[in-house]
Amino acid sequence: MGEYKVVIVIPAFNEENTIVEVVHSVKEYGDVIVVNDASIDSTEKNAENAGAIVVNHIENKGYDQSLNSGFSEAEKRNYDAVITFDADGQHSAAMLNEYIANLKQGINLVLGVRPETARVSEWIFMLYTQMKFNWKDPLCGMKGYSMELYRKQGYFDSYCSIGTELAYFGLLHNYSYVQLPIIIENRLDVSRFNSLMGSNWPIFKSLFNMVLRRNL
Repeated sequence: MGEYKVVIVIPAFNEENTIVEVVHSVKEYGDVIVVNDASIDSTEKNAENAGAIVVNHIENKGYDQSLNSGFSEAEKRNYDAVITFDADGQHSAAMLNEYIANLKQGINLVLGVRPETARVSEWIFMLYTQMKFNWKDPLCGMKGYSMELYRKQGYFDSYCSIGTELAYFGLLHNYSYVQLPIIIENRLDVSRFNSLMGSNWPIFKSLFNMVLRRNL
């Protein structure tokens, strides 16, 4: 049996100020894939210099499509598991050991649970998933996945789910999972959502699609 291979996938758009620190903080735990989502700053160069594998988008495709590209690259490189990690500096790399330990033991899904949610739409989303699946924080960006689960569905996201579709698939089909409380650091940059409507509408849309698909 070969070495268990874990890769940390980081979607990044104009993250030149944070990407070096984030890559350095996680690369001792596994390889790092940064998906540069058509940034117009030095994100690509900084990520490469920090030691990451960089996948570039020619045009901006958004968070979920960036994760799709990261998982596709992980599949090509025969990794056993992927951990998704945000580029803004809020996730703590200290949690990665616990994520990796669970994945190595055969857990298919490691779901992060933040201390609190930031928006009313997140709270409503969380209320739904907790009632249906006991899933406490669907919108936490730090999740761990076995590639077995990814291969079973065949993709990460198909409807701009804000990073929830593959985990939803796993829960719906009774794949093994654990939920871990995670540490949230102060953000090193500004939020990708710049207004109240801009932050809540994509979340409500993702929840609507999740409910609709569950009832088809």
